[in-house]
Amino acid sequence: MKNLTALRGQDSGSDVPHQIWLCEHPSVYTQGIAGQAHHIFQPGDIPVVQTERGGQATYHGPGQLIAYPLLNLKAFGYFVKEYVFRLEESVIKALGYFGITGHRVSGAPGIYVRIDDPFGHQLLKQNAPNFHGLAKIAALGIKVSRHCTYHGLALNVAMDLEPFSRINPCGYSGLQTTDMASLGISVGTSDVAPILAAKLQNYLLP
Repeated sequence: MKNLTALRGQDSGSDVPHQIWLCEHPSVYTQGIAGQAHHIFQPGDIPVVQTERGGQATYHGPGQLIAYPLLNLKAFGYFVKEYVFRLEESVIKALGYFGITGHRVSGAPGIYVRIDDPFGHQLLKQNAPNFHGLAKIAALGIKVSRHCTYHGLALNVAMDLEPFSRINPCGYSGLQTTDMASLGISVGTSDVAPILAAKLQNYLLP
């Protein structure tokens, strides 16, 4: 990601194509650029990696779908705040394809679901981070350099959620996490990947 982004800083940078990478990672904790060590309080044998993305601590592992959009926002005429909105909208629409209703929480990037009614469409009425009755299903952590994006988002599909209990996810103590499998959607990352890819293309590449 860094190498491709660096190419865009060269004279031929405008010729570097936009890309969206989809992948899975082996088990790893990552810290954002301003991440605080106490948010990962029991890593055990899972490695901890410092990154350049925004945000605090999170966990990546098998069964989680990672999307890394490598774009030059200047080419599309929108900026970071709208980019985050478009990322979140892509996840919301991908979850909606499988019947899950995703929600934004003001001041806390990522996508959340109602624990007691993940398929209901009632709107959240929140003006500040309030996670009562919610669980996080997708996390965002981005980096933008000279209008160029890297890092991205992680959608929990069908994974071991236990490692999240050893950290304060995204810096929030007690924040619950969930995945699509826990909500009764029996799919794997290979099933979700083409759906998420299509939504990302629709919303990020206008």
